[in-house]
Amino acid sequence: MFTLYILIICSNSIIVYLICIHKNLHEPMYIFIAALLLNCVLYSTIIYPKLLIDFLSEKQVTSYSACLFQFFMFYTLGSSEFFLLAAMAYDRYVAICKPLQYPTIMSKTNVSIFLVIAWLVPSCHIAVQAIGSAEAKLCDFNLKGIFCNNAVYTLQCERSRLITVFGVVALLDLVIFPMLFIVFTYMNIFIVSYQSCKEIRKKAAETCLPHLLVLISFSCLSIYDVSIARVESDFPKTARLIMTLQIVLYHPLFNPFIYGLNMKEISKHLKRLLSQAKIISCINTEC
Repeated sequence: MFTLYILIICSNSIIVYLICIHKNLHEPMYIFIAALLLNCVLYSTIIYPKLLIDFLSEKQVTSYSACLFQFFMFYTLGSSEFFLLAAMAYDRYVAICKPLQYPTIMSKTNVSIFLVIAWLVPSCHIAVQAIGSAEAKLCDFNLKGIFCNNAVYTLQCERSRLITVFGVVALLDLVIFPMLFIVFTYMNIFIVSYQSCKEIRKKAAETCLPHLLVLISFSCLSIYDVSIARVESDFPKTARLIMTLQIVLYHPLFNPFIYGLNMKEISKHLKRLLSQAKIISCINTEC
Protein backbone atom coordinates (compact mmCIF):
# COMPACT_ATOMS: atom_id res chain seq x y z
CA MET A 1 0.00 0.00 0.00
CA PHE A 2 2.86 2.37 0.81
CA THR A 3 4.51 1.57 -2.55
CA LEU A 4 1.24 2.32 -4.36
CA TYR A 5 0.86 5.59 -2.46
CA ILE A 6 4.39 6.68 -3.45
CA LEU A 7 3.66 5.64 -7.05
CA ILE A 8 0.47 7.75 -7.07
CA ILE A 9 2.30 10.78 -5.62
CA CYS A 10 5.22 10.49 -8.05
CA SER A 11 3.23 9.76 -11.24
CA ASN A 12 0.82 12.67 -10.67
CA SER A 13 3.49 15.08 -9.42
CA ILE A 14 5.81 14.47 -12.39
CA ILE A 15 3.14 15.55 -14.88
CA VAL A 16 2.20 18.57 -12.73
CA TYR A 17 5.92 19.45 -12.63
CA LEU A 18 6.22 19.19 -16.44
CA ILE A 19 3.19 21.46 -16.92
CA CYS A 20 4.68 24.01 -14.49
CA ILE A 21 8.17 24.23 -16.02
CA HIS A 22 7.31 24.18 -19.74
CA LYS A 23 5.82 27.41 -21.07
CA ASN A 24 4.16 25.74 -24.06
CA LEU A 25 2.02 23.81 -21.53
CA HIS A 26 0.81 27.00 -19.84
CA GLU A 27 -2.54 26.76 -21.63
CA PRO A 28 -6.01 26.39 -20.06
CA MET A 29 -6.35 22.72 -21.01
CA TYR A 30 -3.03 21.78 -19.34
CA ILE A 31 -3.72 23.98 -16.32
CA PHE A 32 -6.98 22.08 -15.76
CA ILE A 33 -5.11 18.77 -16.16
CA ALA A 34 -2.56 19.91 -13.55
CA ALA A 35 -5.43 20.86 -11.19
CA LEU A 36 -7.03 17.45 -11.75
CA LEU A 37 -3.80 15.59 -10.98
CA LEU A 38 -3.16 17.78 -7.93
CA ASN A 39 -6.65 16.77 -6.85
CA CYS A 40 -5.59 13.11 -7.11
CA VAL A 41 -2.56 13.74 -4.89
CA LEU A 42 -4.70 15.43 -2.20
CA TYR A 43 -7.42 12.78 -2.61
CA SER A 44 -4.90 9.98 -1.98
CA THR A 45 -3.26 11.84 0.93
CA ILE A 46 -6.61 12.05 2.70
CA ILE A 47 -6.97 8.25 2.55
CA TYR A 48 -3.60 6.46 2.40
CA PRO A 49 -1.74 7.65 5.55
CA LYS A 50 -4.68 6.72 7.82
CA LEU A 51 -5.14 3.46 5.91
CA LEU A 52 -1.46 2.56 6.42
CA ILE A 53 -1.72 3.32 10.15
CA ASP A 54 -4.79 1.08 10.38
CA PHE A 55 -3.02 -1.79 8.59
CA LEU A 56 -0.16 -1.61 11.10
CA SER A 57 -2.43 -1.34 14.16
CA GLU A 58 -4.06 -4.17 16.07
CA LYS A 59 -7.22 -2.08 16.48
CA GLN A 60 -8.49 0.29 13.79
CA VAL A 61 -9.80 3.28 15.76
CA THR A 62 -10.58 6.88 14.81
CA SER A 63 -12.47 9.77 16.39
CA TYR A 64 -15.82 10.78 14.93
CA SER A 65 -14.56 14.32 14.23
CA ALA A 66 -11.52 12.95 12.33
CA CYS A 67 -13.87 10.65 10.43
CA LEU A 68 -16.09 13.58 9.42
CA PHE A 69 -13.05 15.59 8.30
CA GLN A 70 -12.01 12.69 6.05
CA PHE A 71 -15.62 12.47 4.79
CA PHE A 72 -15.62 16.22 4.02
CA MET A 73 -12.29 16.17 2.15
CA PHE A 74 -13.08 12.94 0.29
CA TYR A 75 -16.35 14.24 -1.18
CA THR A 76 -15.11 17.80 -1.71
CA LEU A 77 -12.16 16.58 -3.80
CA GLY A 78 -14.26 13.92 -5.52
CA SER A 79 -16.96 16.44 -6.50
CA SER A 80 -14.41 19.01 -7.65
CA GLU A 81 -13.21 16.44 -10.19
CA PHE A 82 -16.57 16.64 -11.98
CA PHE A 83 -16.31 20.44 -12.04
CA LEU A 84 -12.77 20.28 -13.43
CA LEU A 85 -13.87 17.79 -16.10
CA ALA A 86 -16.75 20.16 -16.95
CA ALA A 87 -14.26 23.05 -17.28
CA MET A 88 -12.10 20.87 -19.56
CA ALA A 89 -15.12 20.02 -21.71
CA TYR A 90 -16.01 23.71 -22.05
CA ASP A 91 -12.37 24.53 -22.89
CA ARG A 92 -12.38 21.94 -25.70
CA TYR A 93 -15.76 23.21 -26.94
CA VAL A 94 -14.46 26.79 -27.24
CA ALA A 95 -11.15 25.65 -28.80
CA ILE A 96 -12.84 23.51 -31.48
CA CYS A 97 -16.18 25.26 -32.08
CA LYS A 98 -15.19 28.91 -31.42
CA PRO A 99 -11.43 29.09 -32.11
CA LEU A 100 -11.37 32.85 -32.86
CA GLN A 101 -12.99 33.66 -29.51
CA TYR A 102 -10.80 31.23 -27.53
CA PRO A 103 -8.18 33.75 -26.22
CA THR A 104 -10.97 36.05 -24.99
CA ILE A 105 -13.21 33.42 -23.40
CA MET A 106 -10.45 31.28 -21.87
CA SER A 107 -8.41 34.16 -20.43
CA LYS A 108 -6.26 33.76 -17.30
CA THR A 109 -8.95 35.49 -15.22
CA ASN A 110 -11.70 33.14 -16.42
CA VAL A 111 -9.50 30.07 -15.90
CA SER A 112 -8.81 31.23 -12.32
CA ILE A 113 -12.56 31.71 -11.74
CA PHE A 114 -13.27 28.18 -13.03
CA LEU A 115 -10.64 26.74 -10.66
CA VAL A 116 -12.02 28.63 -7.64
CA ILE A 117 -15.57 27.48 -8.45
CA ALA A 118 -14.37 23.88 -8.91
CA TRP A 119 -13.12 23.75 -5.30
CA LEU A 120 -15.35 26.28 -3.53
CA VAL A 121 -18.82 25.07 -4.61
CA PRO A 122 -18.25 21.40 -3.60
CA SER A 123 -16.71 22.41 -0.26
CA CYS A 124 -19.76 24.54 0.62
CA HIS A 125 -22.18 21.72 -0.28
CA ILE A 126 -20.27 19.00 1.59
CA ALA A 127 -19.75 21.27 4.62
CA VAL A 128 -23.53 21.26 5.19
CA GLN A 129 -23.53 17.44 5.10
CA ALA A 130 -20.57 17.21 7.49
CA ILE A 131 -22.06 19.72 9.97
CA GLY A 132 -25.41 17.91 9.87
CA SER A 133 -23.68 14.59 10.53
CA ALA A 134 -21.66 16.12 13.41
CA GLU A 135 -24.91 16.92 15.26
CA ALA A 136 -26.49 13.50 14.61
CA LYS A 137 -26.89 10.96 17.41
CA LEU A 138 -24.83 7.78 16.98
CA CYS A 139 -26.18 4.27 17.61
CA ASP A 140 -23.34 2.27 16.06
CA PHE A 141 -19.58 2.67 16.45
CA ASN A 142 -18.37 0.12 13.88
CA LEU A 143 -17.76 1.66 10.46
CA LYS A 144 -18.70 -0.53 7.48
CA GLY A 145 -15.76 0.50 5.33
CA ILE A 146 -12.00 0.98 5.24
CA PHE A 147 -12.29 4.78 5.41
CA CYS A 148 -14.94 7.41 6.13
CA ASN A 149 -17.14 7.86 3.08
CA ASN A 150 -20.93 7.40 2.88
CA ALA A 151 -20.54 4.64 5.47
CA VAL A 152 -20.68 7.32 8.23
CA TYR A 153 -24.46 7.48 7.70
CA THR A 154 -24.79 3.88 8.90
CA LEU A 155 -23.48 4.97 12.32
CA GLN A 156 -26.36 7.40 12.89
CA CYS A 157 -29.51 6.36 14.74
CA GLU A 158 -31.65 8.22 12.24
CA ARG A 159 -30.68 10.24 9.21
CA SER A 160 -31.94 13.80 9.62
CA ARG A 161 -34.21 15.48 7.08
CA LEU A 162 -31.49 18.09 6.42
CA ILE A 163 -28.94 15.44 5.43
CA THR A 164 -31.43 13.57 3.23
CA VAL A 165 -32.77 16.63 1.40
CA PHE A 166 -29.43 18.38 1.04
CA GLY A 167 -27.84 15.08 -0.01
CA VAL A 168 -30.18 15.03 -3.03
CA VAL A 169 -29.41 18.72 -3.75
CA ALA A 170 -25.67 18.01 -3.54
CA LEU A 171 -26.03 14.98 -5.81
CA LEU A 172 -27.79 17.11 -8.44
CA ASP A 173 -25.47 20.12 -8.17
CA LEU A 174 -22.16 18.29 -7.84
CA VAL A 175 -22.65 15.20 -10.00
CA ILE A 176 -25.76 15.09 -12.21
CA PHE A 177 -25.72 18.66 -13.61
CA PRO A 178 -21.93 18.69 -14.33
CA MET A 179 -22.25 15.28 -16.04
CA LEU A 180 -25.16 16.46 -18.19
CA PHE A 181 -23.20 19.60 -19.10
CA ILE A 182 -20.16 17.48 -20.06
CA VAL A 183 -22.21 15.06 -22.19
CA PHE A 184 -24.05 17.94 -23.92
CA THR A 185 -20.75 19.77 -24.58
CA TYR A 186 -19.00 16.74 -26.08
CA MET A 187 -22.06 15.97 -28.23
CA ASN A 188 -21.78 19.49 -29.70
CA ILE A 189 -18.04 19.03 -30.21
CA PHE A 190 -18.52 15.73 -32.06
CA ILE A 191 -21.34 17.18 -34.23
CA VAL A 192 -19.17 20.16 -35.25
CA SER A 193 -16.12 17.91 -35.75
CA TYR A 194 -18.08 15.47 -37.92
CA GLN A 195 -19.16 18.34 -40.18
CA SER A 196 -15.62 19.75 -40.38
CA CYS A 197 -12.42 18.65 -42.11
CA LYS A 198 -10.30 15.62 -41.20
CA GLU A 199 -7.76 17.75 -39.29
CA ILE A 200 -10.45 19.12 -36.94
CA ARG A 201 -11.81 15.59 -36.34
CA LYS A 202 -8.30 14.37 -35.49
CA LYS A 203 -7.71 17.28 -33.09
CA ALA A 204 -11.05 16.62 -31.36
CA ALA A 205 -10.29 12.91 -30.96
CA GLU A 206 -6.77 13.51 -29.59
CA THR A 207 -7.79 16.09 -26.98
CA CYS A 208 -11.28 14.87 -26.00
CA LEU A 209 -10.75 11.11 -25.74
CA PRO A 210 -8.53 11.23 -22.58
CA HIS A 211 -11.08 13.47 -20.82
CA LEU A 212 -13.93 11.09 -21.74
CA LEU A 213 -12.02 8.04 -20.49
CA VAL A 214 -11.37 9.74 -17.14
CA LEU A 215 -15.03 10.84 -16.95
CA ILE A 216 -16.34 7.31 -17.60
CA SER A 217 -13.94 5.80 -15.07
CA PHE A 218 -14.76 8.27 -12.29
CA SER A 219 -18.51 8.21 -13.03
CA CYS A 220 -18.69 4.42 -12.61
CA LEU A 221 -16.95 4.61 -9.23
CA SER A 222 -19.16 7.53 -8.14
CA ILE A 223 -22.34 5.64 -9.08
CA TYR A 224 -21.22 2.77 -6.85
CA ASP A 225 -20.46 5.10 -3.94
CA VAL A 226 -23.80 6.93 -4.19
CA SER A 227 -25.80 3.72 -4.61
CA ILE A 228 -24.33 2.27 -1.40
CA ALA A 229 -25.66 5.24 0.59
CA ARG A 230 -29.03 5.59 -1.15
CA VAL A 231 -30.05 1.93 -1.51
CA GLU A 232 -28.86 1.14 2.03
CA SER A 233 -28.54 -2.53 1.19
CA ASP A 234 -26.17 -4.89 2.96
CA PHE A 235 -23.50 -5.35 0.33
CA PRO A 236 -21.27 -8.41 0.86
CA LYS A 237 -18.14 -7.32 2.76
CA THR A 238 -15.79 -8.69 0.05
CA ALA A 239 -17.63 -6.86 -2.75
CA ARG A 240 -17.64 -3.63 -0.72
CA LEU A 241 -13.89 -3.94 -0.05
CA ILE A 242 -13.02 -4.63 -3.71
CA MET A 243 -15.08 -1.68 -5.00
CA THR A 244 -13.68 0.66 -2.34
CA LEU A 245 -10.13 -0.36 -3.26
CA GLN A 246 -10.96 0.46 -6.89
CA ILE A 247 -11.70 4.04 -5.78
CA VAL A 248 -8.46 4.48 -3.82
CA LEU A 249 -6.11 2.44 -6.04
CA TYR A 250 -7.31 2.42 -9.62
CA HIS A 251 -8.51 5.96 -10.25
CA PRO A 252 -5.54 8.00 -8.86
CA LEU A 253 -3.19 5.91 -11.04
CA PHE A 254 -5.49 5.98 -14.08
CA ASN A 255 -5.38 9.79 -14.54
CA PRO A 256 -1.59 10.26 -14.93
CA PHE A 257 -1.43 7.16 -17.13
CA ILE A 258 -4.12 8.53 -19.49
CA TYR A 259 -2.78 12.09 -19.65
CA GLY A 260 0.89 11.10 -19.69
CA LEU A 261 0.54 8.74 -22.65
CA ASN A 262 -2.38 10.13 -24.65
CA MET A 263 -1.76 13.89 -24.53
CA LYS A 264 0.83 14.49 -27.28
CA GLU A 265 2.64 17.49 -25.76
CA ILE A 266 2.81 16.01 -22.24
CA SER A 267 3.96 12.66 -23.62
CA LYS A 268 6.76 14.37 -25.58
CA HIS A 269 8.10 16.18 -22.50
CA LEU A 270 7.72 13.04 -20.38
CA LYS A 271 9.80 10.96 -22.83
CA ARG A 272 12.46 13.68 -22.85
CA LEU A 273 12.57 13.73 -19.04
CA LEU A 274 12.88 9.94 -18.86
CA SER A 275 15.65 9.89 -21.48
CA GLN A 276 17.57 12.58 -19.53
CA ALA A 277 17.18 10.55 -16.33
CA LYS A 278 18.49 7.47 -18.17
CA ILE A 279 21.54 9.36 -19.46
CA ILE A 280 22.35 10.68 -15.95
CA SER A 281 21.95 7.16 -14.56
CA CYS A 282 24.36 5.76 -17.17
CA ILE A 283 26.94 8.49 -16.43
CA ASN A 284 26.75 7.78 -12.69
CA THR A 285 27.14 4.05 -13.31
CA GLU A 286 30.26 4.62 -15.43
CA CYS A 287 31.71 6.92 -12.73
